[in-house]
Amino acid sequence: MKHQDLIRRLRTQLRSLEQEVLRHDQNLPEKDSKLLKDVERFNHELFHQTGGRLGPCIPQLGKLIGNLEKQLQLGLSADLIRLSCERIQDRFAALKRALATTDVNIKDANQTRDSKRARYMKQQANRHQTSGFDWIASSVMQNSHQLYDELNKHLNWAKRIEQKIAQLNMALDNCPNTDKINLQHEILAMHRRLGKCRQAISYIEDRIQLLERPFKDYNR
Repeated sequence: MKHQDLIRRLRTQLRSLEQEVLRHDQNLPEKDSKLLKDVERFNHELFHQTGGRLGPCIPQLGKLIGNLEKQLQLGLSADLIRLSCERIQDRFAALKRALATTDVNIKDANQTRDSKRARYMKQQANRHQTSGFDWIASSVMQNSHQLYDELNKHLNWAKRIEQKIAQLNMALDNCPNTDKINLQHEILAMHRRLGKCRQAISYIEDRIQLLERPFKDYNR
């Protein structure tokens, strides 16, 4: 085959594949593209590309064809030409394979994400059981809306306790000495309740932050 015919055939093959890649990338939903963001689709020796969209592979393949054309023009050895042709065909095959396996990659990525999510939730449940706040239902700890309800409940409790402490302190200033000790014990008990309530508020706020930072540590 003449050199010009070989290059012409490769460029025609590339244009045809480019159209397939364009259709593939245009039809790839944004959520799936994000899901595959950090997925390596190729061996590093083939293409420098990660994620769902395959468009970046086309110019890399075109560059290899351009290099082959220069090698042919320079009359380099047959072994070097054959090696360059094999490298180009390997990349054509890898790119076609990637086009055909995107759905498989998406399915695998979904399974990996769900597995990480389940493992994360199990770890959070275990931490919750040993946190000292296990009286808050585990189901609540996995739902940010319910957690906000729980947070508001504790904030209201804290406000009422603070008001009660203020009332007791006023009563302490005006009560007979014989009643002061009992009032002081009651104030101390209310401060303990307030401390536990504030600890629970901090704990719930931490849980909300973890839920609203959707498994960031596990999706890296």
